[in-house]
Amino acid sequence: MAAAPHHRLLLLLVLIPTLSRGVVGGSGAGGEARKTYIFRVDHRAKPSVFPTNAHWYSSAAFVSAADGAPLEPLHVYDTVFHGFSASVPASRADALRRHPAVLAAFEDQVRTLHTTRSPQFLGLRARLGLWSLADYGSDVIVGVLDTGVWPERRSLSDRNLPPVPSRWRGGCDAGPGFPASSCNRKLVGARFFSQGHAAHYGLAATASNGSVEFMSPRDADGHGTHTATTAAGSVAYEASMEGYAPGVAKGVAPKARVAAYKVCWKGAGCLDSDILAGFDRAVADGVDVISVSIGGGNGVASPFYLDPIAIGAYGAVSRGVFVATSAGNEGPTAMSVTNLAPWLATVGAGTIDRNFPAEIVLGDGRRMPGVSLYSGKPLTSTMLPLFYPGRSGGLSASLCMENSIDPSVVSGKIVICDRGSSPRVAKGMVVKDAGGVAMVLANGAANGEGLVGDAHVLPACSVGENEGDTLKAYAANTTNPTATINFMGTVIGVKPAPVVASFSARGPNGLVPEILKPDFIAPGVNILAAWTGATGPTGLESDSRRTEFNILSGTSMACPHASGAAALLRSAHPGWSPAAIRSALMTTAVTTDNRGEAVGDEAEPGRVATPFDYGAGHINLGKALDPGLVYDVGDDDYVAFMCSIGYEPNAIEVITHKPVACPAASRNPSGSDLNYPSISVVFYGGNQSKTVIRTATNVGAAASATYKPRVDMASSAVSVTIKPEKLVFSPTAKTQRFAVTVASSSSPPASAPVYGHLVWSDGGGHDVRSPIVVTWLQPM
Repeated sequence: MAAAPHHRLLLLLVLIPTLSRGVVGGSGAGGEARKTYIFRVDHRAKPSVFPTNAHWYSSAAFVSAADGAPLEPLHVYDTVFHGFSASVPASRADALRRHPAVLAAFEDQVRTLHTTRSPQFLGLRARLGLWSLADYGSDVIVGVLDTGVWPERRSLSDRNLPPVPSRWRGGCDAGPGFPASSCNRKLVGARFFSQGHAAHYGLAATASNGSVEFMSPRDADGHGTHTATTAAGSVAYEASMEGYAPGVAKGVAPKARVAAYKVCWKGAGCLDSDILAGFDRAVADGVDVISVSIGGGNGVASPFYLDPIAIGAYGAVSRGVFVATSAGNEGPTAMSVTNLAPWLATVGAGTIDRNFPAEIVLGDGRRMPGVSLYSGKPLTSTMLPLFYPGRSGGLSASLCMENSIDPSVVSGKIVICDRGSSPRVAKGMVVKDAGGVAMVLANGAANGEGLVGDAHVLPACSVGENEGDTLKAYAANTTNPTATINFMGTVIGVKPAPVVASFSARGPNGLVPEILKPDFIAPGVNILAAWTGATGPTGLESDSRRTEFNILSGTSMACPHASGAAALLRSAHPGWSPAAIRSALMTTAVTTDNRGEAVGDEAEPGRVATPFDYGAGHINLGKALDPGLVYDVGDDDYVAFMCSIGYEPNAIEVITHKPVACPAASRNPSGSDLNYPSISVVFYGGNQSKTVIRTATNVGAAASATYKPRVDMASSAVSVTIKPEKLVFSPTAKTQRFAVTVASSSSPPASAPVYGHLVWSDGGGHDVRSPIVVTWLQPM
């Protein structure tokens, strides 16, 4: 549908005002090009004559004559980080690095977004368990760093919600399409951060993409509205995406409040400087949980002290705010997981027991399964010609890239397109514009058999690599190949589920292999949630459809499930730390599917998934309310961890905002002793033994409890010993330490790594489960 009349005049083709210091290709003195840098400053060095850090940074007193004129900061950070961002020539950045109060400086980077039934699949029930005991997350405030929000959606209704908590300090930034009245008792805050974006891209670059955007918290992209309402959407009846997934839509914490922080912009990604500003403001405003479905950057994992998401999240966690992040969508490639800091909850994606099947019927009678969210006029039962342009048209034609297909060849046919290099739905538009009547989107080796549904603009469905190969062979070897596609709507009760999504990023941790990442998986495939009114369900400019809800897949969709789960746990256990909440989610996660069998890998059907795929497992909120024991972590533990992996004190201070000292004995490159709920041991060669220490805290209803361990390992290549042989808790002994000794055999197994798990059980329903991963690496 068209935009509502009172919104039409507010749609903007350009959202960023001209900032002379920020235009790409702009120059400084002597014609030197400018870039945006983030500067970490020792705020304690501020002269008392300046009332605020902002006054100091902008003053002539902050810069020497060699530095040039006073600075014009883009952002000033005062909560999770101390410093500023500014667009300056490289020579001036170098001069500022030498300033005695500047602790670190790093260049701004662009990061990407990691693009109804899922609460029940997580173990939530209307009148029992965590939902009722946590009062559906009432009064917990979830901050969402994303593309903004579409406030009129029913999923953001404040009906029957009590007044906004008095502790809330946030506000509602007014702007085009977003009056201050857009906020309510549900959407308690909405802010936007564009300075880094403007400095990086400039007016010309923003105008050239031709997309509708808003210089306000209003969401032109849809991603932010979808993630916010996945985490904390209000109950909305008769929800669906053009008939698919009909039912009642609700977030994981349907009574929690939402605060939207727009740090990402349509078609342009998210700048580190704006993300850091979002963290800074969200914590100052008083959020309890932060959801960040963002990651990536330059494709190379940065040390934590050079990673603004890690830095901003540490500042939040140290103030008691739980931070969930997406693991990334580069799976099933090994070591593709992002957001690696141990104070983050890093969330991968799994399937749920709902699917949207389609079926391809070939002219020879064979039938092949696929998935689709196409909702338009179906194909008739008449068989249509089937054509694969990649057979003779080269790589671009096989991928159905723009202007790659000859209309005279594909007109009136079902066209097979290979997945990759361009958006899946955009390929359908290319086929449609060329006169094709339908499309089959075929996975390659990179995606295997993993499928996600798309709201295609023409009759189309996706198939796995095996089916795609069969289709192409049929089209190549048959004189008159024909086919049709049947669309079969919504199916629930699908088995097996969960399955690790093929796109979900995988471990091991590329920075610190002793910390297992991802931490766990959550629903991230074919998730229904609210959508923007500015674009159609495909996100294509040419898609004129408008829907209240959309169905998306990605670790972006998994992350807010964890954020909503954290909101419920925070409501039920207000005294728990962020680490305790993460521990409860990890140690109660499940590694079996709804058939009672081991969770599998969608990318390789028949293969059992491992902790490198799913971390501790798939979260199950029916158990997380009462985990029995938790592994807690505080600031001192994180500092000791960073010392142990070789970070210098001045680098650690960039993250912690306060001086630290590393004992010489702690400089041992290993992070295994951090009190993490998972156990990852790395051997640099064979014939080794390593002992790690953990501390468990009893949070069960019974102050006195005894837990006994059980260890299961998949290989005899290692032996695991636990001491002591039981943990005895009492009202005066709420925490207990234990040692886990892992010993390798004489030679590393060819199938390394080795997986297993440790379970502490009290015999009364509490089974506290930790994955164990043992890997062998070549000596450095």
